Amino acid sequence: MAADPGDPDVVCLGESMVTFHPTRPGRLADVPAFERGIGGAESNVACVLAAAGHRARWVGRVGTDGFGDHLVEAIAAYGVDVTRVRRDPQRPTGVYFRTAGERAVDGLPGAGASEVVYYRAGSAASAMSPESVPAADVCSGRILHLSGITAALSADCLALMRELTERRDGRPLVSFDVNYRPALWKSPAGDVLAELARGADIVFVGEDEAEAVWGVREPDAVRSFLPEPSALVVKRGAGAAVAYAALCDTGGTSSAPADRVVSVPALRVDVVAPVGAGDAFAAGFLSATLRGLPLEARVRNAHLTAAAALTVPGDLGVPPERAYADHLVSLDDDGWGRLRLGPGWTGRSVSVEEGTAV
Repeated sequence: MAADPGDPDVVCLGESMVTFHPTRPGRLADVPAFERGIGGAESNVACVLAAAGHRARWVGRVGTDGFGDHLVEAIAAYGVDVTRVRRDPQRPTGVYFRTAGERAVDGLPGAGASEVVYYRAGSAASAMSPESVPAADVCSGRILHLSGITAALSADCLALMRELTERRDGRPLVSFDVNYRPALWKSPAGDVLAELARGADIVFVGEDEAEAVWGVREPDAVRSFLPEPSALVVKRGAGAAVAYAALCDTGGTSSAPADRVVSVPALRVDVVAPVGAGDAFAAGFLSATLRGLPLEARVRNAHLTAAAALTVPGDLGVPPERAYADHLVSLDDDGWGRLRLGPGWTGRSVSVEEGTAV
């Protein structure tokens, strides 16, 4: 059956919330005022994909309050299809407050770690379930993108995630970002996140996440732990990302599949704010996947899209134009290694000789 030309390329399902960022550095207890924005791993991916020229749909659930209005309008302004977003008159839209540092994956404060305070218990999104999310809303695209955050919201949300990651004929390609958020889990998350990852076709996980939730760290060990996905990307922070793509079917045996493996160094980036990069990385990889680019080019495109997020103050950075990104992706290893990207780089040219944004 041919795809409808109106169908999205990617459907992203998950909770989006109104986020409040401090107007000045410091502890949340000391900040007198906040600026409003939008936040949500899956809707962030949808926004970046739409900005990159793909047909992206966000499926979620928000309240009938003003915060819900703001989310739907703001996400639609990126070109995302929000026609399948449900409004819940009984439950509120989730909100959260955060400082500008990085999330502490292990749940413990550390150097540069942000404070994050969620007000999302009983939110409209927590009522998503197999019964309340029609299959036609989420399964009509080429790729369905999910994250582990949704599984932590409620038992109904977990049931929905299990249904969507069940391997069956005719489903779209399922992408899953582990996105481990310790504060959301009331019980150990390891078994649940492993189950969902093993049901997906494309999996993204940070090396620190894998160690925190499964006790495995090195990329090859993560691949041995998750042999089922046809593509696995292990992010090694500012160092590199290692991607595995299955070359053959092992016939359901327990041994790891034969893989093509690439390790792609991360770019040198003058970071403005360390938020949103993981979502942008996933969007860049999925964009290149939709275009059928080789594995190394997919990871390079992911690094570039992450750099677009790292060099702006908020969660969402506009990715570079496709021709510009393709030029950078095609650089030889030496040219790639000499790149250094700073604020405004996506709207400028890059000097390959100097390796810096000009």
